[in-house]
Amino acid sequence: MMSAAQSQTLVSKLEALQCNFTWDLDISTSLLNHRRDNLEDIGTSDGDPWLGHIYNLRGFIQYKLGSNKEAQKFFNKATEAFSRIRSADEGPWLVVNYGNLAWLHNHLGDQAESEANLSKIDTLIKKYPSPSQEELHPETYAEKAYVLMTVSGDKKLVIDYFQRAIEMQPGIQEWNTSHALALMYASKHSRTGLEDDILEKMRIAQEQDPENLYLAAHYLDQRAMRGERIEDEARELATKVLRGPVSSYSGLKPLLRVYRKYVSVDEAIDLSEKAMKNHPDERYLKRCAALCYEGKLIFSDSPPKKSMLDRAVSLHQEVIRLYPHSSLMKKIDLAQIYALSRDGLAKADKIYQELLISDLELADKQMLYNRYAIYLHFQRQDGNMSIRYHMKAAAIPQQSFFRKNSIKVLEKRGRDRMCGEIREFLANLQEP
Repeated sequence: MMSAAQSQTLVSKLEALQCNFTWDLDISTSLLNHRRDNLEDIGTSDGDPWLGHIYNLRGFIQYKLGSNKEAQKFFNKATEAFSRIRSADEGPWLVVNYGNLAWLHNHLGDQAESEANLSKIDTLIKKYPSPSQEELHPETYAEKAYVLMTVSGDKKLVIDYFQRAIEMQPGIQEWNTSHALALMYASKHSRTGLEDDILEKMRIAQEQDPENLYLAAHYLDQRAMRGERIEDEARELATKVLRGPVSSYSGLKPLLRVYRKYVSVDEAIDLSEKAMKNHPDERYLKRCAALCYEGKLIFSDSPPKKSMLDRAVSLHQEVIRLYPHSSLMKKIDLAQIYALSRDGLAKADKIYQELLISDLELADKQMLYNRYAIYLHFQRQDGNMSIRYHMKAAAIPQQSFFRKNSIKVLEKRGRDRMCGEIREFLANLQEP
């Protein structure tokens, strides 16, 4: 039995660690479920240099979701994965892993095992000190950057941590690739595309990591955005992607976006169907295909064919079934597809009404209110009720694309008969 002083000392040691438990990963349950599904879809290929980090993060997410047994299983898998990938039983890359295990065992009440992992960390830090005394070890910076990038953390911090890791320990291929992707993610919403220096970093990263088809697809997208003709390269890349293992890092999803934007939506659908034919049981491929059909239907100027609608509905229903804990957006997308046909409006209404009375977190409510407001305006021609739901979305003090969109709509409705009420609402709006 530990004394109160010993217990407090252990807590202090745990709080001083660098690991998933101390990186302020305050993630909502909804986002935890999304990230769990996303990490599962990456797969478990031993060729993935991030596999150990992925297992570490999956373990932490399981802990946050209340499954300590699953958490320990993934932390142990991380230890094994690092050993295989690095061809070594020990190294500075295990500091975060042992930190996670120390935290988990303390949570489980096994202080002895927690102390044992702390001892392992002390040994590693002494044996493999950071090249800079005032900095974390580059392996720790790289994992911290990867974790923040994966759970939608501060983009500037992600870039900074990768940069520090690379400066102290240059030449690690996956760090350079992820750094280039992080720079792209931070700038991807620019209408004019990336700055020249970021595009050049992506070019160099692709030269150094030619087998990374995920990076290749994103690089192709950025070049096409600048006006380059990339159709032939896209089709060549598609052949490589179809030959590779199924993974959310395979490059298929960004490549399908390239097809939809710069090649042909119909070819994008054909490509997604080929992928599903090759791997009929892979849920991630169905998710990608559903996006293609949705894009074809939503942005088409001509009335949808019944066969296209039926296929889109079937895929969305399947995706909802396969992602039961992270399918809110797909349910809304399904409602949008139903609404494309006159006899489908009742089904769309039913989906929205069920979602509106469901128990959702604030961020999900905000997204739902915004999408429902758009549906009410365009599909139901109910302008007044649409405004009410845009107000509901904007009133939730949480910054997001959906809140910005609702505020933008409300600002434009100044000439509406509710304009006085809208102006008063906007004037009193609480900022997040």
